[in-house]
Amino acid sequence: MEKDPSKHSRESSEFEKTADVDDASELSFEDRERAALDRRVWWKLDLCILPVVTMFYFLSWLDRTNLGNARVAGLQKDLHLTNAQYSMALTVTFIPYILSEIPSNLLLKIVGPNLLLPALLTLWGVVTTVQGVVKSYSGLLACRFFLGLLEGGVLPGLVLYLSFFYPRDRLQFRISVFFSSSSLAGAFSGLLATAIMHLDGKGGRPAWAWIFITEGLFTIGFGLVSFFILPRSPAHAAFLNSREKDYVVATLRQGGAIGKDDKTDSFSWIEVGRTFRLPQVWLLCCVYFLNGTVLYSLAYFIPSIVQGLGYAPTRTQLMTVGPYATAFVLTNVASFIADRYRCRGLVTIFSSICCIVGFAMFLGSHSKAVLYGSLFLTVGGINCSSPALAAWVANNVSPHVRRATALAVLSGVTNAGGILSTWLLGSLSKAPRYVSATITLLIFSALMAIFVALTLWFLWNENKKKMVIRETTIQADEPEGLGDRSAWFEYIL
Repeated sequence: MEKDPSKHSRESSEFEKTADVDDASELSFEDRERAALDRRVWWKLDLCILPVVTMFYFLSWLDRTNLGNARVAGLQKDLHLTNAQYSMALTVTFIPYILSEIPSNLLLKIVGPNLLLPALLTLWGVVTTVQGVVKSYSGLLACRFFLGLLEGGVLPGLVLYLSFFYPRDRLQFRISVFFSSSSLAGAFSGLLATAIMHLDGKGGRPAWAWIFITEGLFTIGFGLVSFFILPRSPAHAAFLNSREKDYVVATLRQGGAIGKDDKTDSFSWIEVGRTFRLPQVWLLCCVYFLNGTVLYSLAYFIPSIVQGLGYAPTRTQLMTVGPYATAFVLTNVASFIADRYRCRGLVTIFSSICCIVGFAMFLGSHSKAVLYGSLFLTVGGINCSSPALAAWVANNVSPHVRRATALAVLSGVTNAGGILSTWLLGSLSKAPRYVSATITLLIFSALMAIFVALTLWFLWNENKKKMVIRETTIQADEPEGLGDRSAWFEYIL
């Protein structure tokens, strides 16, 4: 239970003032104690929450995209799939994925993230494992359908879950930590697939089947363990003492990350509807669709793209590691900068420019080295943008229900872009150069930068209007329930 929110809100505010003092000796004992509390609280959360959340997304990305590795290992040949059928197997994953995102996110706080997220993880691990025993196209479609249904709530759920624990100006770097695990998953998937391919024929099963079985069994194991280690909220975190719990809640409320009381963040269909009246949500819908198309085009088809450069299957799996390892480093560096200087939009524009240059290189060159090198820019760039966009939504939509709905809707839009990607490279563009697909992705990268710039302008202009209101009125005169439309809620650019 929260003992005195106003007291701890004042403590958090006072800490911000004293944090700028360079000489620690000038701080009083109380100020130093408060500064130590601040460091200790976020360090504990980083140590106990982030590794679990990161592993969730790592396994989600690994189990969703390992179909590309299985394809190189012989799945398409053994199941006698045409390119159109392979694209359909990918598409079937996205449809239930999109449909499950909003219900899952709205249920997250009701059921409890400590129960819902581990349950989804364990069940999709079962489905991933079953993919290793399918013997027909219809069996593969069924598995991909249920995989999408169970994984749909994971990404928006994890972003929403982190917003329960971290204030707005600390959120992107934490999102980046788990988001960049997709880059690790991309790199690790290639290494793991290379090792697993040596199991070809063991137990009468081909190498591609063992990719699904081994990765799925690990997911099941971690899902069961996570039931016991994932806290429901800061108030239920056993690793925080009562003062630390109160401090986290007070800091979140002061910064607008959560409502001033439980009633503000309670479920309301009115707040769900208000989400669709926010201009920033509609602007970001365009960005998310473009981002999703580029992101999934590379995630699902980079093994095929690399193989098209003339490498053998085993060498292909290894060659996918480099671009994703680079993306991991770039994503975390860019997110640290975005949190430090509150520049989500500029980071996303930078990532778009990386993609534009990379796709232009792939389109205009015939050198194998240049073609492969371009993947470092495109994979690194598009992965760099994802945590910035997720944090941007979580930062600029409030209260809880509105934020949960926005995150789920925009994640669904991302996956709608994923549907386009499955056909763009799967059957509508010819390997190995994928010329029409590359032109499309180049244009999408440029459009993404334009829509991000428009979103930046809108949020900046709204902040100017809010500043005028704050100078001419007092907060007590403002109607309740405005959420992010409040003049005292400053949008993060």
